[in-house]
Amino acid sequence: MRLKDKVAVISGAGGPMGQTIALRFAEEGANLLITDISERRLNETKQKILEKSDNNKVLAVRANALVSEELKEIEELVKNEFQKADILINVVGGIRDQSLTRSILEIEEERWDQTMALNLKGCLNFTKLFAPIMLDNKYGKIVNIASIHFEGAKGYSDYGAAKAGVASFTKTAAMELSPHINVNCIAPGLIQTSVVERIDSEILEEYRKQTLLGRLGRPIDIANAALFLSSDESSYITGHIMPVSGGVWPHL
Repeated sequence: MRLKDKVAVISGAGGPMGQTIALRFAEEGANLLITDISERRLNETKQKILEKSDNNKVLAVRANALVSEELKEIEELVKNEFQKADILINVVGGIRDQSLTRSILEIEEERWDQTMALNLKGCLNFTKLFAPIMLDNKYGKIVNIASIHFEGAKGYSDYGAAKAGVASFTKTAAMELSPHINVNCIAPGLIQTSVVERIDSEILEEYRKQTLLGRLGRPIDIANAALFLSSDESSYITGHIMPVSGGVWPHL
């Protein structure tokens, strides 16, 4: 097993992507500290992990990734229960508005600020908490989740800019935390999560046709990429932005 005896901290573990990553890591032997803003979704993830395997130690703590004060319990639990943190997966992000797209001329300041915070603050908060533990142990893997929209996409000025920030943060962290911590970033295309329900069917079909593989991504596609970047198989990769998008890459 690729993550046997490793300790992984996963934020946003109650959502489809975070849950799938947690389940995949458990299959590979990792002990887990999972967290999410929704206690109900978080408990569902924990239950699914325990149903699959009773060999993993799983701790679940409800917390808002954007509020650093709420994350102190997570840090203490990891130190007390595991004495280390080998892997950090920063999943928290997205767009809270029911309308995914909004033109630059129409976007409200509140939405802009909210999207920036949702996609960037969690990365910073969790990295500040767990990178020092990794540095003390001279070992660590951090994986952030950006988007192929980080190079710009019509209607996604806030989200694209926020994910560009995640990509930039990843590269800076890779420099500052080297040589002991590998920091990488996944840039997903359109993944079949609850977000698909907010997209018009014609737009979905257009996106499918753009992909070289003729399909939308699945949460397991992201989980497998995160697994590779969290394993020792990727020990010579850092500061990298990995597209998981069926061949789609944004361009002007």
